[in-house]
Amino acid sequence: MSHCWRLDDGRQTLVLATKGDLLPQVVYWGKPLPTSDTSAVLAEAHQQDFTGGMLDGNPDLSLCPEASQSFPGQPGLRCRNTQGALLHPKFRFLSAEESANNLVLTYQDTALGITYEANFVLTPQTGLITAWTRLTSTKPIWLQWLAAPVFPAPQNSSEMLDVSGRWIGEFQINTVPWSAGIHLRESRTGRSGHEHFPGLVIPESGTNNTTGQAYGFHYGWSGGHKMIAEELPDGRRQVQFGNATDSELTSGLQYETAKLYAVFSDQGLNGCAVAFQRHLRDHIVKFAKAAMPRPVHYNCWEAIYFDHDISVLKQIATKAKSLGAERFVLDDGWFGHRDDDTTSLGDWQIDSRKYPDGLGPIVDHVSALDMQFGLWFEPEMVSPNSALYRAHPDWVLGPADQLLGRKQMVLDMSLQEVSEYLFNSIAVLLRKYDITYIKWDHNRVLPISDADQTRASYALLARLQINFPHVEIETCASGGGRIDFGILNHTQRVWLSDSNDALERSRIQHAAALFLPSAVTGSHVGPRQCHTTGRVFNMEYRAWVAAQRHMGFEMDPRQISDLETQTLSDITQWYKDNRKWMMQADILRLDSSDPSVIAEMQLAQDRSRFVVFSNQLETSAQINPRPLRLTQLDPNDTYIVELKNPSAIHKLSRGNPLLKSRKLQISGAWLMAHGLNLPYTMPSSVWVVEGKKLSL
Repeated sequence: MSHCWRLDDGRQTLVLATKGDLLPQVVYWGKPLPTSDTSAVLAEAHQQDFTGGMLDGNPDLSLCPEASQSFPGQPGLRCRNTQGALLHPKFRFLSAEESANNLVLTYQDTALGITYEANFVLTPQTGLITAWTRLTSTKPIWLQWLAAPVFPAPQNSSEMLDVSGRWIGEFQINTVPWSAGIHLRESRTGRSGHEHFPGLVIPESGTNNTTGQAYGFHYGWSGGHKMIAEELPDGRRQVQFGNATDSELTSGLQYETAKLYAVFSDQGLNGCAVAFQRHLRDHIVKFAKAAMPRPVHYNCWEAIYFDHDISVLKQIATKAKSLGAERFVLDDGWFGHRDDDTTSLGDWQIDSRKYPDGLGPIVDHVSALDMQFGLWFEPEMVSPNSALYRAHPDWVLGPADQLLGRKQMVLDMSLQEVSEYLFNSIAVLLRKYDITYIKWDHNRVLPISDADQTRASYALLARLQINFPHVEIETCASGGGRIDFGILNHTQRVWLSDSNDALERSRIQHAAALFLPSAVTGSHVGPRQCHTTGRVFNMEYRAWVAAQRHMGFEMDPRQISDLETQTLSDITQWYKDNRKWMMQADILRLDSSDPSVIAEMQLAQDRSRFVVFSNQLETSAQINPRPLRLTQLDPNDTYIVELKNPSAIHKLSRGNPLLKSRKLQISGAWLMAHGLNLPYTMPSSVWVVEGKKLSL
């Protein structure tokens, strides 16, 4: 007896079907199908031919492709018994639980005593499918690899987009051609990593940011992952995501993948991006005070580094407040004997040399300024030169003679005494002082890939959330080394990169918008000369780049000129005036016909208003700017369009495009079909254009 199941939300249809009692496969995923197309008919229509040189049939590309079925590609499960023998389960149908937007399918190999469970949840508000796998066994088994439910990849696609990166250069989008065999990415560093963000987008041929069909995937796990995109000898394609191979270090009776988030879009790459942005913001992140505007953030790191002086910090906080900051974060260097990065991690007691009266004086000063106070921690790490390590060298993860990273080691978070020590060390400070924000750092990779480490870190974060629900937490890992929907289930903000270089930030933010909304994406105005690249940018450019996301400052505000002060204050006020709608807006990447320009459009949820940021990264190949087409406007509505930063017009702009001198009143059809004519500008500058419906 065959089985069929179907999920619909008006934007997409997902159909799963079986041959007899075998594991099901996805026989259709794409544009909505009429209900007259029954699942049984679709399953029959999906069957392909076979010919010479093949088996006498096509082994199913099932939710967990099985070696026992002679599947010609990578299997979805690899496990061994406790004697080391490789197991080849033959799963057969056991049960199905089905509701409007939920599906749980259970299969079993009775001889081996192993049960496979595939879970699907469709969220109609965002169009995202959440899928995960659970494996249980009656006897302990060693798990090497378990894929979340496996999806097919489209045949009408010549390339895929995956994400690599490095420190201060995160979110680099790679275009990878499909070819016979495997494209594999694996993060084995124990965190999602700068190098391997767990995301994949597969556009069909002809798709761009605004038009065409695409399929998006994100694996919400912080502990290292593996992605397989494989083209089989028969031409079919599969996508697998799961925890990093061999990251389960003990045998067990139950295993579960992280959540795999999948989306189909018929509105180009932006359709995938908007689904990810909305789902993360509205269904995963739990904001401490959801109704409160995202506060302008000040972080003191690039102003003082480890040189803490309370009188200086008070001056900095006062100046930051005058510029518009609403939160002050005291970064690394307040604890132990932390005068550089070689010592004291783990000693979460206040340094009495720097703070003889504790943190009270600086917290009270910040509170008197009507600012929130935040504090930096790196709880999962320990310095060999620390009181904690000297007392508990057995608390370290990995061998004693391991290669250090930034002169530090990693605590074994799975040890109950470690978790208790860290919770109590953090909790005593949260109870004593009015701290509403934690910057939670993670500055080195793990010595071994260990899934228990990630689960234990999640548990500690969850415990802190329960006990201190008013405290917001930022995930930072030397910048963007641990950004994924798994860690964001326990945090509310990401530090996208340690680079405050506005030009690099523009590229990183633009790419990250494929997955991340503005509300969680921290972006700061850095020093005039960037500390990581040495480049110099004017204040207007730095401030407008930061204002595109959750805005903050990270420089010594006492060192900026009067003109810079006025510019930063004005742009910060613009952010405050617009953040309520912008933090709920969709970030839509625009298709620029000039490769030296990257541009995006933030569109309000009710589509009544928008802002365009057109970033001139470098000198264009042609002289005049090319028109910039907008997207997702109502073609029959009229919009009032205004250039918000006309003071940035350069003297080399000698003509008179309309936006230089007055507002433009024009249809959405024109803005999408022809586009904006913007003035000539110089490299490392950004145009800011606001639009509102005339009917408002």
